[in-house]
Amino acid sequence: MSSAVTMVSFTLIAFAAIFHHVYGEIVVGSVALNSGVFDKIIQKHKAVLVKFDETYPYGKKQDVFKEVAKSSTQQPELLIAEVQVADYGDKDNSDLVEKYGVKKENFPAYRLFLNGKLDDPIKYTASVENADDIKNFVIRETGLWLGRPGCLEEFDKIVNEFFTAPKDKQAAIVEQAEKAAEKLTDTAEKTSADTYIKTMKKILEKGTDFVKTEVSRIEKLRSGKVSDKKKEQLSDRLNILTTFQLNVKDEL
Repeated sequence: MSSAVTMVSFTLIAFAAIFHHVYGEIVVGSVALNSGVFDKIIQKHKAVLVKFDETYPYGKKQDVFKEVAKSSTQQPELLIAEVQVADYGDKDNSDLVEKYGVKKENFPAYRLFLNGKLDDPIKYTASVENADDIKNFVIRETGLWLGRPGCLEEFDKIVNEFFTAPKDKQAAIVEQAEKAAEKLTDTAEKTSADTYIKTMKKILEKGTDFVKTEVSRIEKLRSGKVSDKKKEQLSDRLNILTTFQLNVKDEL
């Protein structure tokens, strides 16, 4: 390799390193916010999930954020954003964390802003190392579809029909779900469809309180000593139950 080519390669690598250091990593599905544009961006969107974090975040928690951001790309009414806060120099964006009561020791911290309102965002308090938990939080609070693992869009819509239908028509909605399930060929999708159908039947039998009870039961099982595969299956069931929780909330 000639010295000229070597020098060009070195220059490009150095430039890339400097670019990354100055501008940070690009996260697909997310936008970077700062004090100068924060209000203007929040006010223009139906729902904005903001992550407040240190500068140049990395590791598992950042990987989880990337997963959440990527899942939002097909949902035009949801914006995922990141505010990186510097504790040196001009202390960029420190005014924002002060305004929203975010402490450095709690980074990353998530706040959900709804309907363009800048005051009283909803605080996310669950695990920042579980993308599904964060997505479920967004879905519960906004009602927007994000395509959580284990969920089927067609059946999420059927659940909505189930809750909006008169009580004497809900059994017919369950039959509709059963017919839709018969058309499925994918094993995983069949398993998910079965969970939807069994849950609707239990609601017909026991009422909507069944959903809350079942969520507690599954969460307890998932937190116990189970295999990774079983934990994944339980997480899928919780994701489906979130669809029911959302509709129960809307019904109240």
